Amino acid sequence: MDSKTPIDISHSSSLGNSLEFEQHLPLKDRLKSFKSTHFEPDDFVTAKCHAMTEKEVKNLCSYLLELKRASAEEMRKSVYANYSAFIRTSKEIIDLEGQLLSMRNLLSTQAALVHGLSEGVLVDSMSASHDDYDDEDTSDENRPLSETEKWFAEFLDTLEVLLAERRVNEAMAALDEGERTVYKAVDKRTITRAAFLSFQTTINGQRQRLVDQIAETMLQPSIGADELRSAVVALKKLGDGPRAHTLLLRSHCQKLQSNMKNLNSSTTSYGGAYITTLSQILFRFIAQAASDSLAVFSEDHAYTSELVTWAVKQTEAYALLLKRHVLASAAAAGSLSVAAECVHICLGHCSLLEARGLCLSPVLLRLFRPFVEQALSCNLRRIEQSSCALAVADDWFLLHPTIGTRPLGSASSLPSLSANQPKLSSSAHRFNAMVQELLEDVAPLETLQLDGPALEGVLQVFNSYVNLLIHALPGAVESEEEVPIIVSMAETEAQQMALLANASLLADELLPRAGMKLLPFQQGQTNRSMPEMTPRRGSDKQSRVPDPGREWKRRLQRSVEQLRDSFCRLHALDLIFTEDGDTRLNAQMYTCMDESVEPEWFPSPILQELFAKLTRMANIATDMFVGRERFATILLMRLTETVILWLSDDQNFWAEIEEGPRPLGPLGLQQFYLDMQFVLLFASQGRYLSRHLHQVIKNIIARAIEAVHATGIDPYSVLPEDDWFAEVAQIAIKMLIGKASFSNVEEDGLSPTYSMSGKSPSIHSHGSETNLAHHYREQ
Repeated sequence: MDSKTPIDISHSSSLGNSLEFEQHLPLKDRLKSFKSTHFEPDDFVTAKCHAMTEKEVKNLCSYLLELKRASAEEMRKSVYANYSAFIRTSKEIIDLEGQLLSMRNLLSTQAALVHGLSEGVLVDSMSASHDDYDDEDTSDENRPLSETEKWFAEFLDTLEVLLAERRVNEAMAALDEGERTVYKAVDKRTITRAAFLSFQTTINGQRQRLVDQIAETMLQPSIGADELRSAVVALKKLGDGPRAHTLLLRSHCQKLQSNMKNLNSSTTSYGGAYITTLSQILFRFIAQAASDSLAVFSEDHAYTSELVTWAVKQTEAYALLLKRHVLASAAAAGSLSVAAECVHICLGHCSLLEARGLCLSPVLLRLFRPFVEQALSCNLRRIEQSSCALAVADDWFLLHPTIGTRPLGSASSLPSLSANQPKLSSSAHRFNAMVQELLEDVAPLETLQLDGPALEGVLQVFNSYVNLLIHALPGAVESEEEVPIIVSMAETEAQQMALLANASLLADELLPRAGMKLLPFQQGQTNRSMPEMTPRRGSDKQSRVPDPGREWKRRLQRSVEQLRDSFCRLHALDLIFTEDGDTRLNAQMYTCMDESVEPEWFPSPILQELFAKLTRMANIATDMFVGRERFATILLMRLTETVILWLSDDQNFWAEIEEGPRPLGPLGLQQFYLDMQFVLLFASQGRYLSRHLHQVIKNIIARAIEAVHATGIDPYSVLPEDDWFAEVAQIAIKMLIGKASFSNVEEDGLSPTYSMSGKSPSIHSHGSETNLAHHYREQ
């Protein structure tokens, strides 16, 4: 037993590896073993299940079930891909069967003729003595009729009455009896060859007359369902099945067209009631035709193919009627709700036929999809145009939605509901409502797979709306190729931040929440596009398909980032440049300080303005970005970075600092150091100091120190300790926010000059180094 265990374990391991390997093969390779003519299910199961554990058996069962689903899906796709060729071949088979039936009838007639001739020859050879008598009897018109001929004459009279009275079943029975009687007379040699041929021709003629009579009856508009089915059965018994099936479908088609014509003549409004009634008429007649066809012709593939072809043709005519009366106008007007209602009603009635084996939904989807896509495009275009028109009159003040708009929560408590509703400007409220309505209309159309185009369209109209918000910022630059955009300008900081509030709330909450109606369909399509494998190992994480919903939200965020960058660029340029285009943040503000007496140490005016602007924006953001404080923090962070990065990248500034006629001196370095420490302090206290900003400030301080060191001055001997810079920056912050004044500070002994004079001589001694200065020197 012990010696056998390793063999079983090895077999199980190899089997598990083979299953895992096969799961990664294409479907046709996995099905190859099942397509073999020598495939035996019992041998396959025995080979796979030998010495398998319960877990491995379960894995094998799940693998086979997945293979079955994939095979069924592949067969369905193959059927749809070759359906037109299949129908064409079926038609050719039906025509061929009709020709074969005609040939069989001709052969039967010829066989009867040959049989009659042979009987005549046989009679002549048996009694040569009677030849003259037979000839005379044949030529004698006045000879008495035989019993068979008398019976046949009465038979023809009776059959004529039956045909005239349209007693189909009795006429068919009479025809059968006549044929049997004639063949019995031939076998008994009681009729001559000429009489037999005459009888046979007469019976065939009466049979054809009956067939024509039944066909004429089937095409009567007043024929009932039971009478129609009986006529089809009779025609099939008479040996003309293909014609019977064709006439059956033609009869149903006539009734269908008559009902549709009556409906169109009595209808003045082509709304949901018209679509519902028309769908009921169409699919009721198709269902009745399918029921009659299957009842009479059972599972004959030739007739089934003709039925499917006929049903597809009627469905296409029905779709054309809906296009003319409903979908064309809805698509042109962008009325997606009307188009969605039409498709939903049609597919609902169409699904009832699937129980009868008729799947006509692909036909409807193929015909309806272009019009629904056109309606979707027109709807998106209307949203874009409406947003442009509303942005012209928007005052960019945030308000709760007005009464009548779609709420985002339960209506049980109106006061609390109003408080929880988002605050947007008027154009953003209308944009959100239109997008919500669009996605609600698209959601029921899962079978048309419009979720991808709809989400992409929403992304495009959102980008267009964000572009409007960018142009609402003062000083927005338009390219020469861009069409001029007319929009209400956001003059104040509150209005400009309202633009950001509009975009961020739409991208972060409102649009993703509305898009959740479609994102599960996207996720489902992604999952269906991948084979269901065994659970992934940790090493396979990189090969996972990205979540389409997350990618869609990320693309929304990129548009918001463009608006935020434009906002930061606007305010940074407003700080750095004057109205005349001169630079306020320049090298002269530092290089000229060593030509005068030591000043009162305080941050530079431009950085004081930056602090004041950031403080105002932080206060505005407190009320405007409730629940979205992270966005406000990132906004302040980006604005601060924009100003400092401009300083870091300004080549003129550093060229004058490092190579100008007036080099940067000790006082200028100390002021520059104080300004940067001031930025670090208020950004840190405001919680919008990023690692990137901190690193950039460290780099430009090191560059300024290196510039002073290049002049032959030891920069570390003129810089106070870090505590002094922190103390001066903190005092400046308190004074700028109104919590302190110069007089209070001096009385407390905390003024910058007092702090400098009160420090130990090591602050001014050339031999000492501060902690931060020591850090820069080591760098």
